Amino acid sequence: MDEALLRSLTPSVLTVLVRRGADFAAAEDAVQDALVEALRVWPADPPRDAKGWLVTVAWRKFLDATRSDTVRRRREDRAEEEPAPGPAPALDDTLQLYFLCAHPSLTPASAVALTLRAVGGLTTRQIAEAYLVPEATMAQRISRAKRTVSGVRFDQPGDVATVLRVLYLVFNEGYSGDVDLASEAIRLTRQLAAAIDHPEVVGLLALMLLHHARRAARTASDGSLVPLAEQDRGRWDTASIAEGVVILQTALARDRLGEFQAQAAIAALHADAPTAEETDWVQIVEWYDELVRLTDSPVVRLNRAVAVGEADGPRAGLAALAELDPSLPRHAAVAAYLHERDGDLGTAARLYAEAARRAPNLAERDHLMRQAARLNAGRGC
Repeated sequence: MDEALLRSLTPSVLTVLVRRGADFAAAEDAVQDALVEALRVWPADPPRDAKGWLVTVAWRKFLDATRSDTVRRRREDRAEEEPAPGPAPALDDTLQLYFLCAHPSLTPASAVALTLRAVGGLTTRQIAEAYLVPEATMAQRISRAKRTVSGVRFDQPGDVATVLRVLYLVFNEGYSGDVDLASEAIRLTRQLAAAIDHPEVVGLLALMLLHHARRAARTASDGSLVPLAEQDRGRWDTASIAEGVVILQTALARDRLGEFQAQAAIAALHADAPTAEETDWVQIVEWYDELVRLTDSPVVRLNRAVAVGEADGPRAGLAALAELDPSLPRHAAVAAYLHERDGDLGTAARLYAEAARRAPNLAERDHLMRQAARLNAGRGC
């Protein structure tokens, strides 16, 4: 049983049901039921046309679930129009489904959460971590979004900004989390860039390419994280870096700056430095200032504190950090790094251990624990 095939077909099948008039929540349930049926039936009797089989079964599941005494005749008439299983067109509906989920009846935050759950395949926990909110809060948000779009015809696609936010979060989860979705996010962003003329679309594409170019160097052979300053830059993908820089320069030349272009500019400055010591931290701080102006995001301010610490010294970085809420994710890790650079190894070791306890994934936790152990060993603890 090829579960990867099932996963890849899910957005396309969901799109077909929505186009036929199914409300989103019911269509999603029907597709999930069809996937369960596929896992049961396919090992012994695999279909010739996987997508056609899933569409047929999911549509039947939808009809069975929604049929009632008062609408039985109408539903049965619709069932008669069901196409027979056969070759399905090899169209990629994933990007269109992103737009459909970004429906005008939803707030942008709810649309992003719903799309990440239904199309991106992320868990509620992963989405909650991306949004820096409790899992229960995110579960309620997704449930409200499903109720909002229940019965709504998806004939008004959402806006580009919401779709970009979804693609960005999917890429981040694929780049640093448990689900490998980064390449898929890049593919869809390329499609979007080819379809519409929008500087932030190409800004996001440049950002993805520049980050993805460093992926091979981010982990050691044992799976442990390698910090940016310690990465083997010879393992970076120079072709992706060059492509990302050209795309970014084209976007910036239009003088319509957005947050993805600003983030890409920071990534480009890191990629351009032959060594970590030659990084232009002064320019990076200036770009973070632009990002703060555009977003006023606490995460951006946290990253800016690191850049200030590199450009103006660790005490300046700690002063910038002091303005932020200590409960902010990765706050303790940044504080530990800046205290270590300032020579306060005891405080740094304690903060590395605290950051490890709060780490969002195993690789990051192990890295922070090693940092704490290294400092404690050096102090003879």
